[in-house]
Amino acid sequence: MLMRTDPFRELDRVAQQVFGNTGTWSRPTAMPMDAYRSGDEFVVSFDLPGVDPNAIELTVERNVLTVKAERRPATPGNVEMQVSERPLGVFSRQLFLGETLDTGSVDAAYEAGVLTLRIPVSEAAKPRKIAITGTADRKRLNA
Repeated sequence: MLMRTDPFRELDRVAQQVFGNTGTWSRPTAMPMDAYRSGDEFVVSFDLPGVDPNAIELTVERNVLTVKAERRPATPGNVEMQVSERPLGVFSRQLFLGETLDTGSVDAAYEAGVLTLRIPVSEAAKPRKIAITGTADRKRLNA
């Protein structure tokens, strides 16, 4: 299971409604993600366009997975910027992973601006078949 939390999301939404998207009161909507289960693994994809793969840091501590990425300016420092709408800086996102996921076996791939994580379900959490014995079987075992 995967749990997501962002304590400031609602505050940002209200601030955007009241003050508009001025940049002063709200954070850019950076690092959107999709998460789904596919068979025996969870797949999480983060949009990180324009981020160098070397500027992405992925850590797991206990059951908290943290993705940190930095988008740096692509223009030289001596230009006069006319329009600057692409968010820059350090972005971070945390996911609280359930006990049923194997955090020691996370696979990460980065392609075309998308960071994709594959987190397998632990063996202990996978469904397993349990054999059922009948009364005749129990009498034979007890004799």
